[in-house]
Amino acid sequence: MTWLPDSLADFAPATLAALMIGAYLVLGEPFVGWVLHRRFEAAVRVAPEARRWLYGRLLLLEWGLVVIVAAVSLVAARVGWSELGLRWPDRIGLVTGFVVVVILAVTVLSVRALRTGVLREAGSESAALRSVGSLLPRTGSERRLFSVVALTAGIAEEVVYRGFGIAMLAALAPALPWWGLVVLAGVAFGLAHAYQGLAGILTTGLLGSVLAAVYLDTGSLLVPILLHALIDLRFLSVPADVMPGAGAAATPSPAAGSDASAQAAEDGDAPGRNDTRPIDFRRRP
Repeated sequence: MTWLPDSLADFAPATLAALMIGAYLVLGEPFVGWVLHRRFEAAVRVAPEARRWLYGRLLLLEWGLVVIVAAVSLVAARVGWSELGLRWPDRIGLVTGFVVVVILAVTVLSVRALRTGVLREAGSESAALRSVGSLLPRTGSERRLFSVVALTAGIAEEVVYRGFGIAMLAALAPALPWWGLVVLAGVAFGLAHAYQGLAGILTTGLLGSVLAAVYLDTGSLLVPILLHALIDLRFLSVPADVMPGAGAAATPSPAAGSDASAQAAEDGDAPGRNDTRPIDFRRRP
C-alpha cells in the first residue's frame, strides 16, 4: 500500500477541504440520503415519475462529489489520481480472484431468485428490501436512466469511498493496518445507506469492506468499479412485476390509490384526481 498518503500534509494546501469531504461522507451523506429517499417514497405513491426525479438527483449528487474530490487532488501536493487508486492494478491476487468468483456467483443466484419472485413477499417484511425495491426501474425509460445511475455508482462511489476515503483514513492514521482500513471503509459505506435500515447498513457495509479489500489487494480501483457496476446493473434483468416492493409501488389497488391521491390533495402536496397540475418535487412531501 505504498501508494497511499501517510500524512495529512500530503493533502496540503487542500487539507481542510479534504477533511470537510471526509466529514460529509461519514456524517452528512447518511442524512442527505435518508431525507432524499424519504421524499421519494412519499412522492412515488402518487407520482410514478418521481423515480426519474430521484435518478436525476442521484446523478447530480454522485458526480458532484467526484468533481469535488478531483478538485482536491489537483490542488493537493502529493495526492493525485494514482494515490486515489486510478491506475492499473499492480497484481491480481488470491483475495481478488476469490472475491470475483463469489460476487459473480451471488449475482447470478440473486438474479434467478428475483426473477422467480421469491423475494417479493420477503420485501413486505424487510425495510431494506422495500427501500431497494422502490428504487428499481419499471418502465423502459426508467431502465435506460437506471443503467446510467448504476454505471455512475460503480465509478463515483468507488472513487469517493474507496479511493478518496481510504486515502483519508491512511493519512489520518498511518499506523492503521490494512484490515483496519477495510473495516472503516465498510462502516462509512454502510452508513451512507442508512435509509435502508439496519439490514441495509450491514449488507452494504460488508460489500464496502469486500471492495476495499480488493482495492488494497490490487492497488487499483478498476476491479472494484467493474464489480460494483455489475452488482447494480443486475437489476436490469429482473422484470418489474417480480421486484421486491413492486406490487405496492407499481400497481396499487384502486382504493389505495384514490385514498392516497385524495389525502395528498387535501394536504396540498400533490394534485387531486381531476387536477392536471404537475407535481413540484422541490417541495417537501
